Amino acid sequence: MKRNSWKLRRIDRYIIRQFLGTYVFSILLIIAVTVVFDVNERLDNFLKPEVSLHAIVVDYYLNFIPYFIGIFSPLFTFISVIFFTSKLADKSEIIALLAGGVSFNRLLRPYLISAGIIALGSYVLNAYVIPPANETRIEFQNNYFKNKKVEYARNIQLEVEPGIFAYFDNYRADSYMGYRFSLDHFENKVLVSRLTAESIKYDSLYQWTIIDYMIRDFDGMYERITTGSRKDTTLTFVPSDFLISENDCETMTSPQLAKHIRRQKERGIGNIQLFEIEYYQRYATVMSFFILTMIGVSLSSRKIKGGMGLNIGIGIGLSFSYILFSKISSTFAISGFVPPMMAVWIPNLIYVLITVYLYLKAPR
Repeated sequence: MKRNSWKLRRIDRYIIRQFLGTYVFSILLIIAVTVVFDVNERLDNFLKPEVSLHAIVVDYYLNFIPYFIGIFSPLFTFISVIFFTSKLADKSEIIALLAGGVSFNRLLRPYLISAGIIALGSYVLNAYVIPPANETRIEFQNNYFKNKKVEYARNIQLEVEPGIFAYFDNYRADSYMGYRFSLDHFENKVLVSRLTAESIKYDSLYQWTIIDYMIRDFDGMYERITTGSRKDTTLTFVPSDFLISENDCETMTSPQLAKHIRRQKERGIGNIQLFEIEYYQRYATVMSFFILTMIGVSLSSRKIKGGMGLNIGIGIGLSFSYILFSKISSTFAISGFVPPMMAVWIPNLIYVLITVYLYLKAPR
């Protein structure tokens, strides 16, 4: 290997600057357009007297913008690569570089460095920055647009601790009340205690009040019954463990998501596919930046008769097909036909094959 072969040269810095500059400009442009359309759509809600300008700007739009940057980043990374690389190819600059002894693999280096910078920034945003921003944004939407928060549940069953199972016939979040509650305690798969109550009220973190209860303790053939009107107790679960809203997964950082998924699985609570998809998607998205960048460079580095417009058209078609395929595979995971991790990574694996094909067909 030649000395300083990994040192960035002028052409590397030029490509990185063009890549990142085009990406930032295109993202800012689409965000500006999106905000304008969103204001137009939400104008009736914003004109309500109880909605302040401060809440609209700070609580909603300052948290709305990072959310849409996270959504659009892979798409506009791809479009940026297609756009400025097609311009280089159209001016025969790619041909000049290859003819001057720069290999196609060497040409890819600044592209992959740029993709790595965007991927790292995107992961930090998606894993740590956007979730708390989403919490404020979704709260604003629930208050002033449409409340999508789940405030009622039926037939709730979960494992509180190993061998201890809780059951609610129903629970209402507006009153913090659960009805027809039971708590079963097993040892070596044998029922040793059963508590039943007409109702149970959530107080604060892990603190509950059991109302009109009866406890039956079993000791072989003997049974001891205890009754009471109120009993304060600690139960290691909270209403958010079973009142799961559609957007809850978007408000958790990656460590919180991992902890929540593990905890729900241990308790035997189903309906966590959305949380698993969100968790794995954050890692799969990092890989997608490199895949889409490789496809973009391989596709647009050849000077073709149709010019830049044809490359951009093909690129947009591929990027939208990638997004569509991701949504379809996620739907199968939600339905339970495919494991969430597999559903999230299938589009990447398929597009890796497309990447390899286009890479082999790229000009040398």
